[in-house]
Amino acid sequence: MSGPVVLESLDLAALLCSRVCHDLISPVGAIANGLEVLDEAKDEETKTFAMDLIRKSSRNASAKLQFCRLAFGAAGSAGAQIDTGDAEKVTRGLMEDDKTKVTWSLPRVLLAKNRVKLLLNMMLIAAQAIPRGGALAVDPVGQGDTIGFRVAATGLNPRLPQAAIGLLAGQPAEGHSVDAHAVQPFYTGLLARSCGLAITLASEGDAVVVTAK
Repeated sequence: MSGPVVLESLDLAALLCSRVCHDLISPVGAIANGLEVLDEAKDEETKTFAMDLIRKSSRNASAKLQFCRLAFGAAGSAGAQIDTGDAEKVTRGLMEDDKTKVTWSLPRVLLAKNRVKLLLNMMLIAAQAIPRGGALAVDPVGQGDTIGFRVAATGLNPRLPQAAIGLLAGQPAEGHSVDAHAVQPFYTGLLARSCGLAITLASEGDAVVVTAK
């Protein structure tokens, strides 16, 4: 088997930017639509609907931005550390709602930024396995500066994202390239290897589990 695909730094940056923009188009577009409805509203019911849409979409956009800042951004200068408490906060803000519950069993510590970025990207992959909602459970693997992570997703008919398995290893399926859709699991694999961790994605009973150790 050949080694992992290598992307030029500029290509990787462009693909990650495309991914972030894709995530933000929906809530930002909804805000714009809400404002248009508000401008044209003639009755209080329509105005109330428009304001509710704007508030909900604003919260969604803010949650995505805060999460992406830690998951994809520099989050400080080289060698910086990130508080796992901040990672928990942005994860709950983005993923926890009336359909999905997050159980966070990690200690609150400062960790190297790439290790925390890895964890957040693992959360994204696990969340994709339960599009109808369910539960996300985060546990430590080991401890200290070399800590790894286990993220389990359970819900109604959880699905194993098959394409992500190869992308985590840096090996897109034959005939496929790393595009804006595929870059997130590909980037997760890069982060794992930069931390000296092996990352796996598999079904375990009724759960889809992402593990880095």
